[in-house]
Amino acid sequence: MALITPADRPFLSAVSQLAYCNPFIPERIRCEREALGGDFVEGEPVWSLPVDEPERPRENVWRIVERLERTVHSLREKLCEGVEASQRDVVLYEDAAVHLLYQRYYRRFFDASFGTAANAGPHRWNFYREFLEDWRHFFAIDRVDFPTHHEPRHTFAVFRQIQRAFEQIFRDIIGGSMPAARLRGAVWESIFTHDMRRYRRTLYARMGDFATLITGPSGTGKELAARAIAQSRYVPFDENRLSFADDDGVSFFPINISALSPTLVESELFGHRRGSFTGAIGDRKGWLETCPPLGSVFLDELGDMDPAIQVKLLRVIETRKFHPVGDTAARQFHGKLIAATNRDLAGDIRSGRFREDLYYRLCSDQIATPSLAEQVADSPHAMHEMIVYMAHKVAGAEADSLVTEVSEWIDEHLERGYPWPGNYRELEQCVKNVLIRRDYRPSRSGERGDFAEDIRMGRLTAEELVARYCTIVYRLTGSYEETARRVGLDRRTVKSKVSSTA
Repeated sequence: MALITPADRPFLSAVSQLAYCNPFIPERIRCEREALGGDFVEGEPVWSLPVDEPERPRENVWRIVERLERTVHSLREKLCEGVEASQRDVVLYEDAAVHLLYQRYYRRFFDASFGTAANAGPHRWNFYREFLEDWRHFFAIDRVDFPTHHEPRHTFAVFRQIQRAFEQIFRDIIGGSMPAARLRGAVWESIFTHDMRRYRRTLYARMGDFATLITGPSGTGKELAARAIAQSRYVPFDENRLSFADDDGVSFFPINISALSPTLVESELFGHRRGSFTGAIGDRKGWLETCPPLGSVFLDELGDMDPAIQVKLLRVIETRKFHPVGDTAARQFHGKLIAATNRDLAGDIRSGRFREDLYYRLCSDQIATPSLAEQVADSPHAMHEMIVYMAHKVAGAEADSLVTEVSEWIDEHLERGYPWPGNYRELEQCVKNVLIRRDYRPSRSGERGDFAEDIRMGRLTAEELVARYCTIVYRLTGSYEETARRVGLDRRTVKSKVSSTA
């Protein structure tokens, strides 16, 4: 008698892929379809938060879990009876049992992290004992050698990380368009890499060593992506104390480079000794020293960093060491570094404003956030999703009527294909303006007339002339490709010109 029947093998093979795939890309839906066959329920092509209706139950998930319960228990009985099994079949059983345990305990992890149990102190992780009993039920089988040698304590920690990462990404990065789905998928890979099996084996302890660079136009959610990464790091579980090291919260230290002078940026980042500069009336620890091993330092608007500080940051990335201002003693940076910019760093490198060696130290892990125009071009429903999401944020119970008002105002007053140069931040201001005054006036609504006047009076440099013309054409077309075709430049140049005027 074989361990796995021909009828169960395709299902278990699909579940094996499903258990380790990126949940935010179309591959997830493909795996579900392969697992269920004719029982698969067609729906949206990617997983996204439904903002304009109650959250739908994931029918395919529960159909898979129901079949897993029956199949895994049947396989366990066969293994306990001594049925011979190939190593591949044992791995399929192992993957299925692990996935079943994850689904069983998902709600428990959610409640402990986000729900009513989140404030229950150390007792919120007591369900580990129950988890351990289930683990032994499935894996403590005589004469069966499980080749992957999973450890329950480590698996418990990974389960908690996966659940927390999924919720952070799913609920904060919204939109049913493919650009939004690709962004969610990219954030997931920044946390777990593309190979979850390898991550679970060894890389979970090394991801803090990799810096992450997030690029994209202003107002496209770069800090949301950074927070999702920072708040989804692997945290070891102490099975004796039944606690995680970050039960008091994950540390996230953001610094907006463009909002501070170079001296203050240096002090915020590296710290300083008393008397090292005017106003330094006492010793101060910077974020690099304050940040614990499980924390993250976020450098927003990295492209505005002073070249002298770029040199010091490069040393931090290369050696994990730094010196506070006015101090000769080296300090160690133990956390993760995340940076973001809306600037064209390639152009800044060519002009000498940004160090090429620093860029190459940062670009091993890159994420690009899409503009609102890109989302709308891919999916016309994306604008409605954003309006609904923002209306609920600012108006609560009055959201439905506000959605109607905002949608009607946009249709009546903004030209077709308006590109929202301020992206989600601009749309949020539009929603708030319509809520308060039933009106919104884009800050650049008179730009075409001003542009003509600036040309007539000879006020523009050649660089400004090209940038503003590209911006005007982009607002008419809503497409970087079409703008590039009309003005006779390549797409990347057009995008950098438009971004520079945003």
